[in-house]
Amino acid sequence: MASWDMFRELDNLRREVDEAFRGFGYSRPVATTFLSPVTTRRFPLVNFSEDEGHVYVDALLPGVNPGEIDLSVLRNTITINGERKPFSEQQGQIVHRSELGSGRFSRTLELPVDIDPARISAEYRDGIMRITLAKAEHAKPRKIEIRPS
Repeated sequence: MASWDMFRELDNLRREVDEAFRGFGYSRPVATTFLSPVTTRRFPLVNFSEDEGHVYVDALLPGVNPGEIDLSVLRNTITINGERKPFSEQQGQIVHRSELGSGRFSRTLELPVDIDPARISAEYRDGIMRITLAKAEHAKPRKIEIRPS
């Protein structure tokens, strides 16, 4: 039996409304995120993968101090919070283009399976945070022996 997730439904509704307005030539303001609206509206960008025992989340977080990233897990969702500090402009400089945004961000992701909250680790290297989440025992595939009758 599938469970109903109000937040997932609200997120789906928001995406549908965005798509409807995009058809009329409107889009959300660029200020909602510091990435180009052409590529994505979500930050950080993430990759999900899994094997038999783990789920892996790679989050692209360039320019973010890893000590200031807040990672939390609740049931089968993870939330990544943080802030990307603004780049300081030098006095006397004229800025012709500013695409490297800054500001607070928060991204909540629903995991594809239940995980064991006691066995989670995260590491940050070269602007990428890798989160390793162990699957809960009941979520791991189990081989069933079939006996001939």
